[in-house]
Amino acid sequence: MATIKIKQIKSKIGAPIDQKRTLTTLGLRKISQVVELEDNPSVRGMIRKVHHLVTVVE
Repeated sequence: MATIKIKQIKSKIGAPIDQKRTLTTLGLRKISQVVELEDNPSVRGMIRKVHHLVTVVE
């Protein structure tokens, strides 16, 4: 299956607890950290929830 790279671009400080937990579930802990996950609808939904804190790296 295809993979997608996600990079955290902003801090989670001040974000609601559900968004903090979403970042943790994606495997992101630090700014500029990049993770590679499978591209599926559940991951896309998590990205959509925290779209202002992350970016998709090509």
